[in-house]
Amino acid sequence: MTARTSPRNTPLRITTALLGVGGILVLGACAPESASETTPEGGASAPDGGVQSLSPGATEGAETTDTVASDATDTADSDAAGSGTGESGAPADYTASMQDIESEVGSAQIREMDGAMEFTVEVSGMEPGFYGLHVHEIGECNPDSAAPDDPSELGAFLSAGSHIGADESDHPDHAGDLPPILVQESGEGHLTFQTDRLTAEHLQDEDGAAMMLHSEPDNFANIPERYAPDGPDEDTTGTGDAGFRWACGVVEAAG
Repeated sequence: MTARTSPRNTPLRITTALLGVGGILVLGACAPESASETTPEGGASAPDGGVQSLSPGATEGAETTDTVASDATDTADSDAAGSGTGESGAPADYTASMQDIESEVGSAQIREMDGAMEFTVEVSGMEPGFYGLHVHEIGECNPDSAAPDDPSELGAFLSAGSHIGADESDHPDHAGDLPPILVQESGEGHLTFQTDRLTAEHLQDEDGAAMMLHSEPDNFANIPERYAPDGPDEDTTGTGDAGFRWACGVVEAAG
């Protein structure tokens, strides 16, 4: 006698068959993922021996790596572009090469800022200590010259004249009065600052201008009365007792 299939068992068999097919499909789908994790070249081996594209996760990782590399390149380019610039990162508008009677001892880069001038000064090969630094009113740096206002006075770099603004006030209120530079034990000194006393017109008028490095510290004419009851003398109010003119550099437009 032929056995009949129960109608209640038929859906079960169909469900079982579908689950079996689904399992095969799932296993088939997982195979490339496994291969993609172990392929040395970063691609996934396909059943036909070809190479499939990376999984979405791997693609995102590659894009992230490209972004990091791009950022690193941008940073390096930015650092390279900022080489030789001041804190503002802007290129110099004016420069000066300061030389003593024998060779160059330092340089200055000057930038026009919003309402101020930014100076970056560097020196080397000097004894440690503070040195006076000023901008003088004439762009001439002759090592053995006469003072413009007194031809009988001869000396190093006297051709550069007085500080800019010396006729308008006493030291340290001249437009050309600058902070002193500190030379370290290595013999090098670095100084960056801004001043709103000077303008481009001061530096590029018909007489020009000169950066001057002096042989002694600048006391800014700060002499307490207990040491000098009569007040600072002419040398102090003129230069801050900064000593003789050690090195000079004509201010020139960068270009």
